[in-house]
Amino acid sequence: MKKRIAFILCIAMTFLILTPTAQASSYRAVNVYINGKELKTQDEARIINDTTYVPLRAICELFGADNISWNEKTRTATIYARGIEIYITQGNTYIVANGRYFASDEPVKNIGGRLYLPVRLIAAAFASSVEWNGATYTVNIKDTGSVPLSGDVYYDKDEVYWLSRIIYAESGAEPFRGQIAVGNVVLNRVESSQFPNSVYGVIFDKKFGVQFSPVASGTIYKTPSASAIAAAKICLEGYSVNRDVLYFMNPDLATNNWISKNRKFAFRIGSHSFYY
Repeated sequence: MKKRIAFILCIAMTFLILTPTAQASSYRAVNVYINGKELKTQDEARIINDTTYVPLRAICELFGADNISWNEKTRTATIYARGIEIYITQGNTYIVANGRYFASDEPVKNIGGRLYLPVRLIAAAFASSVEWNGATYTVNIKDTGSVPLSGDVYYDKDEVYWLSRIIYAESGAEPFRGQIAVGNVVLNRVESSQFPNSVYGVIFDKKFGVQFSPVASGTIYKTPSASAIAAAKICLEGYSVNRDVLYFMNPDLATNNWISKNRKFAFRIGSHSFYY
């Protein structure tokens, strides 16, 4: 009996010793290079939800960051490098660099006390391109040493003004991804031959009656929230939840069901259903 108990305890101890190693190796490691120079760190780059994640500090140092600081209260890292000021907040699906808003499907994560983010986000912050080699699980970043055009120059102020207002008026209380999707609808219409070819024109389009209820109610003129402005800029960067949706509605509040009866359902985010 004593021998049996000792054997069981031995097996249990072996399991405890091996478990951390198994957990540590449960992800797929990725090799990362910037202009041929390898990212060497014990905090390995890895694939999470089909997205390549890189450790923030190590990748920024490889890019030549001058200073990296951390604000525990806001869970935000601030990076200074070659004149670029970058803000990266844990849990956000976007980062801010030079006043530009770069977004991803996946959020910034804390892994083992280290901040990790999608490699394409940090590459965009340094105006760099990314190449993926699926055969070798290798990321090659091409860095020319340039900086992204500043937000003050890149964004059209009128487009930000009106797009952020329609996003706030229509979806200010919706999930952030839902706010982006509303902005996508407006920009998808701008690109469509069925609608006016400007943000302002789409929002105030009255060809078949008022298209957006905030225009009729006047809530379009309310000052937008910070998240609505961020969503607008993310949309103007070209990030899209879906490039084909042209309509949305709140089925619980809608007084007119023309959209649901005449357009093909795409998906729902929060209270809004989106249609092609």
